[in-house]
Amino acid sequence: MSASDLNLIEIEDFADPRLKPYANQTDAWLRARHNPDRVSGPDALTGRFMAEGTLVVEQLLESDYEVESILVASDRVESLRDLLAAAEPVTPIYAVEPRAMDTLVGFKIHRGLLACGKRGPPTNPDRLIRDASLLVVMEDLANHDNVGGIFRSLAGLIGPSAGVLLNDRTCDPLYRKAIRVSMGHVLHIPFAETDSWHTRGMASLREAERPMIALTPASDAIDLRDLDPARIERPAILVGAEGPGLRAATIEKADLRVRIPMRVGVDSLNVTVATSIVLYHFAEQTPKKGV
Repeated sequence: MSASDLNLIEIEDFADPRLKPYANQTDAWLRARHNPDRVSGPDALTGRFMAEGTLVVEQLLESDYEVESILVASDRVESLRDLLAAAEPVTPIYAVEPRAMDTLVGFKIHRGLLACGKRGPPTNPDRLIRDASLLVVMEDLANHDNVGGIFRSLAGLIGPSAGVLLNDRTCDPLYRKAIRVSMGHVLHIPFAETDSWHTRGMASLREAERPMIALTPASDAIDLRDLDPARIERPAILVGAEGPGLRAATIEKADLRVRIPMRVGVDSLNVTVATSIVLYHFAEQTPKKGV
């Protein structure tokens, strides 16, 4: 599609039903706990997610996710024509007045661009456990910044051959903020959720002969510098919530407990930073795609 053939639709009426997915983002999506797919009862937002900003929307358009529509501030259309032209010809591009866009969405849209994507069918966790070159297992991560940050590190250090397994208390990777913090790379790293992590999830990892490496600041854990990544094939790196870390039952069942050495007086690192350091440690030994 050429830049002159955009499927551009100017809308002035906020009550237009085509704008419903974008309306009151802060209320509708936060009310849905961390995953709109978990909202009970009929909900028009179920199965959708939001991409915010130029770089993230660009990643969405390059991903395998279907784009339902795009919302753009009318004063940004010209500067974004090349990006918008990357959308499928049938994708509606709704243009609204900039200040009206902020009112519609419910927060300040600094970049004047949102896109509504479709989630698609969930990834089978057993298949992900079988196929991923390296797994990060997120247990109880309730902070969208940390989830997005880990996905960004995975994309940069390992690539789409990796995967993420999350338990049912970890926040949604496709929540708007998590996608934004990941710079859109959440859209290229496969992930799956397990609602029975301590039973079926860990058992599946063991059946697939994936060594489970629990990250912990415990002084009796193995120093990361002493861990030879060449001797560990297809690792599953287990990370826990900021503060409490991994649950005791998880650490007990792990194959290895690993710590990152640090100066006296500092008890731990942010979970995104710690995970990134460990990913870098394994990066040379992990098969990559697109390098």
